[in-house]
Amino acid sequence: MTKKTRVLIVDDSASVRQTLTAILQADPDIEVIGAASDPFMAARKIQEDLPDVITLDVEMPRMDGITFLRKIMSQHPIPVVMCSSLTEAGSETLLQALEAGAVDIILKPRIGAADHLAESAQRICEVVKSAAHARVKGMKTPSRHAIPNAPQAKLTADVILPPPSGRAMARTTEMVVCVGASTGGTEALREMLERLPANAPGMVIVQHMPEKFTAAFARRLNSLCDVEIKEAEDGDTVLRGHVLIAPGDKHTLLERQGARYYVSVRTGPLVSRHRPSVDVLFRSAARAAGSNAMGVIMTGMGDDGARGMLEMHQAGALTIAQDEASSVVFGMPKEAIAHGGVDKTVPLDQIAREILNEDRRR
Repeated sequence: MTKKTRVLIVDDSASVRQTLTAILQADPDIEVIGAASDPFMAARKIQEDLPDVITLDVEMPRMDGITFLRKIMSQHPIPVVMCSSLTEAGSETLLQALEAGAVDIILKPRIGAADHLAESAQRICEVVKSAAHARVKGMKTPSRHAIPNAPQAKLTADVILPPPSGRAMARTTEMVVCVGASTGGTEALREMLERLPANAPGMVIVQHMPEKFTAAFARRLNSLCDVEIKEAEDGDTVLRGHVLIAPGDKHTLLERQGARYYVSVRTGPLVSRHRPSVDVLFRSAARAAGSNAMGVIMTGMGDDGARGMLEMHQAGALTIAQDEASSVVFGMPKEAIAHGGVDKTVPLDQIAREILNEDRRR
């Protein structure tokens, strides 16, 4: 019998506590062991019964969620998922939480259209179960280093492109790098991108993250890195020295027009239980770029990206996966390896080097 993920909910809103409890308890693999209205009550409950995962509100009376998170991480690290309202200002605070050790972010469920609530409930349960597998004790904020020498069934959707044709695609002088990440990916991406020089190959990234937060995430990365980083907009050109982050709640595809690569940002149903989906990006890269592409799959729970990476591999792209030792959750890289689509597995601190080596080789 599979062990259930035991969750403690911490939120000052009684209605949110009630809604989250109902959503989580509806999943047979999750057990809500308690709910607390503030960090002080939560601390007492943790002493009585240690949860596998904590969902934590940001703004609460007596002590804010970020302060409580830092105390948890310094005293007894437990996987923490931050729960936030959908606000632009709140997204900046949530990035601080991720840097302080939070595993992931969920949006407070909005009562409304049945399909939206169903999607929201699905993501909340997936994130909580993923968090239970996260290795939080080894998480830390990395310093900046220089690089020497410079699986439920898929939902059918027309956003999923057909496999690439068998025609070989001639290489251009530029390559494009496509990256997928999920749980633990925000800090892993930061460490990888900080190691890239200003003239690094053009890159498109899918990081599983709610809408609004991807824009703040891109701004944060842009302030730390030599490459230019922004949230992708429909029609943006993929350029050397530039990184495009797929917007939350939208699929992002790589397209080609002549020698120019650009992104198409589209609405559509969940794919591999996600929107944006790594599979959507990778499959589009296999079709549009073929051997001109390079695929990178990083830390995350589930199998999103595994099938798309296999298609990239079959189309002649170099594909690499983050190794287990450096992954917060090894699910996505492990599935990509199992599908046979990975050429090489490397630690997080060597991914940037692999990208630059491949760029020089070409």
